[in-house]
Amino acid sequence: MENQVATRTKWAVDPSHSEVQFKVKHLVISTVTGYFQEFNGDFEAGENFEDANINFEIKTDSISTNNADRDAHLKSDDFFNAEQFPTIAFKGTSFEKKSDDEYTLNGDLTIRDNTNPISLNVEFGGIMVDPYGQTKAGFEVTGKLNRKEYGLTWGAVTEAGGVVVGDDIKIHVNVQFTKQEA
Repeated sequence: MENQVATRTKWAVDPSHSEVQFKVKHLVISTVTGYFQEFNGDFEAGENFEDANINFEIKTDSISTNNADRDAHLKSDDFFNAEQFPTIAFKGTSFEKKSDDEYTLNGDLTIRDNTNPISLNVEFGGIMVDPYGQTKAGFEVTGKLNRKEYGLTWGAVTEAGGVVVGDDIKIHVNVQFTKQEA
């Protein structure tokens, strides 16, 4: 057991080489893409990452959809209520290797104090040492959630009966972690 603890490595998000993106249907006919610009995370794991202990946090006030009015609406109580609920939190419960570069990440996602289990697909991009001697690991995380399960229930209907905002949110996270020196 002592040997296993000694082989665990800590990693921290490199925010300048990472992005958190989401996509949602608008009027059922097109897709709006948004980003969260402020986030942090870390994990601790053994050599193959399978037993990773993952934590990730997003600042809700950092949302950007390239439209100031829409961003203000998303930060309001109709959606994230960024003032009362300043963060979205993810706590991993398992990280299972499916193939050489594919994993399933299970965890608990909390938005507006609503916590639900979520399963995400992870593609491992590899490990590389950057020009500054730092060891980096890259991952691409994808998944989907129903916004209403997290208290994001605002909705409007068009005159023709169409839905303004879809319920399903596609998640796309590209994240690079930096190995932390002991």
